[in-house]
Amino acid sequence: MKISKICAALILGLSFAAAAHNAMAQDSFALEQRVAEPRFIIDMPTAGMLHRGQFALDAWVFRGGGMTIGIEAGIFNRFMFGISYGGNNVIGTDDITGQKLPGVNFKYRFIEESFLLPAFVIGFDSQGKEGYIASADRYIIKSPGFYVAASKNYSFLGSLSIHGCVNYSLENVDSKSPDLSAGAEKSLGDAFVFLASYDFALNDRNATPGFGEDRGYLDAGVRFIAGGGLSIELDDKNILGNEQGVPAGDRTLYINYTQNF
Repeated sequence: MKISKICAALILGLSFAAAAHNAMAQDSFALEQRVAEPRFIIDMPTAGMLHRGQFALDAWVFRGGGMTIGIEAGIFNRFMFGISYGGNNVIGTDDITGQKLPGVNFKYRFIEESFLLPAFVIGFDSQGKEGYIASADRYIIKSPGFYVAASKNYSFLGSLSIHGCVNYSLENVDSKSPDLSAGAEKSLGDAFVFLASYDFALNDRNATPGFGEDRGYLDAGVRFIAGGGLSIELDDKNILGNEQGVPAGDRTLYINYTQNF
C-alpha cells in the first residue's frame, strides 16, 4: 500500500515537473523570438523594437578596417533609445579617424501589428554607415534621420517579413529630398535568415561627386542565429554599384547580442 502511494506520488510529481519544464521551454522560446525581433534590415530601419527591460549591443565592421559600435535599450514597451560611435581604420595600421559626433537614435511604436495592419513606428537615427567622410560632412551611406517605418509578418514556409520606410536625413547639404526604402527577410530553417533591401537613394543622386549615382542601393545578406541572444550577419551591399568609382559589392559584418536586464 505504501509502495503504491509512493509510486503514485512520484508519477504525479514527475507529471508536474514535465508540465513545468514544458511551460518554461515555451516561455524561453517565446523570449528568444522576442529578443530576435529585428530593428533594421541591413541599413534600413524597421518597426522592430526592443521592449522594456531589453538591451542590445551592436557592432558593424566595414571597408578599410572601419568599425561602429552601439548600445540600445528598451525604456518602455513601445519606446527605445540608443547611442553609437564609429571610426575609419579602426583595424589596420593607418590613423584612426572617428566620426564627428556620436550617433543617437530613438523609436516609438504608435501602432501595433494586427491581422490586417502592419506595425508602425516613428523614429530618428543620426548614425550613418560605411564610415564618416569629414571633407563632405556626411557618411558614405547617409543616416536615416527622421523616419516612419512599417513591418508586417507572415507565416510562409517558416516566417516572412515585409518592411517599408520613408525618411528625411539631416545630411541634406547636397539634397533636401526625402527617401524611400523597402526590404524583406525570410527564415531558412531555424538558424538562418535571408535579408534583402533596396534604398531608392532619392536624396543621394549625383549631387556630391564620389557618392551616389542613379541606381539606388541594393543590399542582401544572411543572418545566423546562434542562440542565447547572439546573431552574426554577413551582408553584401551596393550590389548595383551605386557609388562612383567603387566596384559593385561591399562585404560587411554585423554582430548583435540582445538580452534582458
